[in-house]
Amino acid sequence: MSQLIVSAKETNLRLSVVSLEQYRSKTAQVSLEINPSVKYQSILGFGGAFTESACYNLYRVGKKAREEAMKAYFDPIEGIGYNLGRVSIHGCDFSLSSYTYIEEGDSELKTFNIARDFQYVIPVIKEAEAISGQVMQLLASPWTPPPFMKDNKSFIRGGHLLPEFAPAWANYYLRFIQEYRKAGLHIWGITVQNEPAAVQRWDSCIYSAEEEGNFIKNHLGPVIKNSEAKDVNILIWDHNRDIIVERVTPILSDPETAKYVWGTGFHWYVSNAFENVGKVHELFPDKGLLFTEGCIEGGVKMDDWNSGERYATQMIGDLSNHCQGYIDWNLFLDNLGGPNHVNNLCDAPILLDIFPEKVIRQSSYFYIGHISKFVKPGAKRIHSSLNNHQISAIAFENPNGEIVSVLMNKSKEAISVEIKHSGKQEVISLLPRSIATLIQ
Repeated sequence: MSQLIVSAKETNLRLSVVSLEQYRSKTAQVSLEINPSVKYQSILGFGGAFTESACYNLYRVGKKAREEAMKAYFDPIEGIGYNLGRVSIHGCDFSLSSYTYIEEGDSELKTFNIARDFQYVIPVIKEAEAISGQVMQLLASPWTPPPFMKDNKSFIRGGHLLPEFAPAWANYYLRFIQEYRKAGLHIWGITVQNEPAAVQRWDSCIYSAEEEGNFIKNHLGPVIKNSEAKDVNILIWDHNRDIIVERVTPILSDPETAKYVWGTGFHWYVSNAFENVGKVHELFPDKGLLFTEGCIEGGVKMDDWNSGERYATQMIGDLSNHCQGYIDWNLFLDNLGGPNHVNNLCDAPILLDIFPEKVIRQSSYFYIGHISKFVKPGAKRIHSSLNNHQISAIAFENPNGEIVSVLMNKSKEAISVEIKHSGKQEVISLLPRSIATLIQ
């Protein structure tokens, strides 16, 4: 039996199951043709980042608000079904401060200790697993090596890894994986460096493509492969789409480096060139693609419907170009868009207004949910084509055989769409400024 779920501006509909009969139309302005026999990438899932700030915010509110917020993401029935997560390997800008797991100068890692992560981050991940009923697949990323390992001797403003510390830094990733596993958590993958082409006023480090490739080939790849963590996937780039092709090509074109690399992580800032993601797939079809970070920058945009439309535009664009999953940035921010120790405030799909202890779901939460809640891990994207560009759409086949179509109307007018596949036909009316998920 078909099911239609709708969220729409200027209505009370928010991930609402509606009567399909009420939304049927006799005539169609747009045609969406779906061919389930033509299958593309498998979907790993969807999620967000368990930053220290995000997890700390949950400790600033009471039990009732905390449970509501956690269920909103991780409960597969009441929430939107997240199964992926991202964690920082020690500090990032959305930590309460810069920090590392070792004492300054300890290149032998004798003082390595993740005790700080047990205060907020690890308990929240375990709580997410209890609510979701599944193991969180975690991607871990460093924002910077410890300052003594860098040429600028600082957490911030870029700098480069000093060659003499490359072996120690590679072993640092392994120790992190081992300690998180001891804590009962599953590190699915690691990226070499968050945003390696950006000198930031927060925790950052610069790598050229050649430097990143050499670090993997000579240090990180062998360290991981020759350990009990050999099942952990290594991702490169972890930065924007604009120069993704030229950055990953030299790394993935070198067989001695590529053998260690699962694929490419990327972010949405700067560029909407979704075709660049598809180009990487065309060049390296045996390698994976994962969206690893995106958010609305510049602080909180309260009640802004554009935020949701931006998320869905990004998700549909990347998933249509062989991306296998989507990891949003901070899961929870406060009503100011923080805390952030360098005041790099952002928005999040769920805000925690701390003093009223109120959970606020932004439009982005609902738009993400139209995909993440209904497209299950192991689903495959299937071929779909529109006869014009009035709407955006994408289709998947879930492991149980369900066909999931997601359609977005960003215009101010209702648009009727004919959806055809496997001899079936539905004509539905998409409300103005709305997103709909049809499950058949």
